[in-house]
Amino acid sequence: MKFNPKILVIISFIIFSCNAQNAKDVKTIEAKDFAEKIAETPNAQILDVRTPEEFSGSHLDNAININWLGNSFVTDVEKIDKTKPVFVYCKSGGRSQNAVNKLEELGFKNIYQLQGGILKWDAAGLSKPSDKVSGMSVQEYNKLVNADKKVLINFYAEWCAPCKKMAPYLAKMQKEENENVVIIRLDADKNKTLMDVLKISELPTLFVYEKGAIKWKHSGYISEEDLRKQIQ
Repeated sequence: MKFNPKILVIISFIIFSCNAQNAKDVKTIEAKDFAEKIAETPNAQILDVRTPEEFSGSHLDNAININWLGNSFVTDVEKIDKTKPVFVYCKSGGRSQNAVNKLEELGFKNIYQLQGGILKWDAAGLSKPSDKVSGMSVQEYNKLVNADKKVLINFYAEWCAPCKKMAPYLAKMQKEENENVVIIRLDADKNKTLMDVLKISELPTLFVYEKGAIKWKHSGYISEEDLRKQIQ
């Protein structure tokens, strides 16, 4: 059986057109590239998927807030133009990745995700400078860590999964190790000044101090056994 060459060309064109229509461009990019891409995109659609409380504290210019943890995420994002690029971010990248996956399912084709979230944005120096102290001051913090005992500082957030996983054993250690070490947990969302000064770009982040000097630092989840080794 012979095929008409013209028919083959038409079929190939149809397949190519369908593939082109379904092609997706989903990228996770660093803070400076994210900022540049927004700047070169007319009327950029910027989606902040954090909670309203986080959004009210600070957010990227012209961003809209649709809470990934809320009950109406899908309904609300359906109001965004799927044919245009959308820029997605959260605090550290976890919620934005879930949001990006959902946006793909809903048919969004051109998605940019901020790698590491607002924490990386701040660490890259892209946030607007502010003289206002948010949370504990640097002076108060320095006084806190300049103690006779070792001091373990844990920066955490309520929405951070690894932080939640570590919380029970940190509470236990606060009681069991109180003769040897002072263990203090600081909410990152309520202590933005310290987050900026200490250049913390991941959560959880932990510091061990001896007489005001940093002796150990760690970002990300750590087991109870490994953490106990750092305060012996």
